[in-house]
Amino acid sequence: MKDLLKTNCFDIQEIMIIVGSCLDRMQPEAYKELEKISSNIYDVCLEKEHLNMVVTKIIGMVARGKIKKIVFATVDKSPHCVQLHYVIKELENAIDISNIEIINYVAVDNKLIEIPINIISLSKNLSKLKETK
Repeated sequence: MKDLLKTNCFDIQEIMIIVGSCLDRMQPEAYKELEKISSNIYDVCLEKEHLNMVVTKIIGMVARGKIKKIVFATVDKSPHCVQLHYVIKELENAIDISNIEIINYVAVDNKLIEIPINIISLSKNLSKLKETK
């Protein structure tokens, strides 16, 4: 696993997996599932780093035109890790990512659960979330 913010923007592959830094320790079997997708795994801790730094770093990596797929994966229920899933909208606001496949997972009971982008968007809008109840 590589530290996202310490990685050179040119040292990337077509598939990029970005995880919350505690995922491999807290959900090791789920982490092993990610390793089956790609060994190109980057970690970041959003308790330590500001979201804007992460967004800027990923923009620099994506701008090189080499990335075809980004997977975001975090432990579930973390108020810090959930921010990692919000990176997508920030990327869309800054650059064209329409040619990049984006997948989001949360790890629960050592299993990866895919989370659709509309659910992530809804989670940022608490008033709309209240309406669905």
